[in-house]
Amino acid sequence: MAQQLVYGLHAVQALLKSSPQQVQELLLLRGRRDQKLQKIIRQAEQNALTIRYVDRKVLDEKVGDDGNHQGAVAVCVGDTRIYDEQFLKSLLKDLDTKGEAPFLLILDGVTDPHNLGACLRSAEAAGVHAVIAPKDKAAGLTPTARKVACGAAEVLPFITVTNLARTLQMLQQAGVWIFGAAGEAEQELYQSSLTGPLALVMGAEGPGLRRLTRENCDHLIKIPMAGEVSSLNVSVATGVCLFEAVRQRAG
Repeated sequence: MAQQLVYGLHAVQALLKSSPQQVQELLLLRGRRDQKLQKIIRQAEQNALTIRYVDRKVLDEKVGDDGNHQGAVAVCVGDTRIYDEQFLKSLLKDLDTKGEAPFLLILDGVTDPHNLGACLRSAEAAGVHAVIAPKDKAAGLTPTARKVACGAAEVLPFITVTNLARTLQMLQQAGVWIFGAAGEAEQELYQSSLTGPLALVMGAEGPGLRRLTRENCDHLIKIPMAGEVSSLNVSVATGVCLFEAVRQRAG
């Protein structure tokens, strides 16, 4: 089975809490004794995991130039927390049984793992049930994305689909309203009703929503911009839209 790295204090701690069975080995910085690392050590010992204390150089070489390990790297077996269309259908059925309105985030071709990680972090904080993205021409759950997500990637389902347009149509048939964010939309975010079964679709960095994705949205909405800058970073825009939905749904 393929090995995968999860690193950074928040990401490793969340992984040990949600899926400790997937950790093959835990590499920790030799000599570090602060409370955050001690908490990870206690979690690892409770799950009888192998801990290896190594020098910083070993950890640096393990993660390469990809990011800051913060003294903790988990070597995992297989892919963690990646789901498919069948899981999405099961999730919708479970939510329907509970009488809970779906709240989904869809990322249409976001290719920067830093942006993906930031979107996952905002989505988990907002109470989103799952994040959906196409399998091709989009960022996956790389170590960088997991690190930026600060643990969200270990607890929030990340669903990859082969045909995003078909998935949008399936969601509509299940009663989910699709709202796509587009700068040229006439309807503003704050004029939109984001309560009830909702999927928020955010476009890629630069090109935005693809044509087929746009055509399969029920509504297109935009964030009103008062300054000279014409658009926001996708992860920032995602946070703005998600928490406007949270505000409305709480009311």
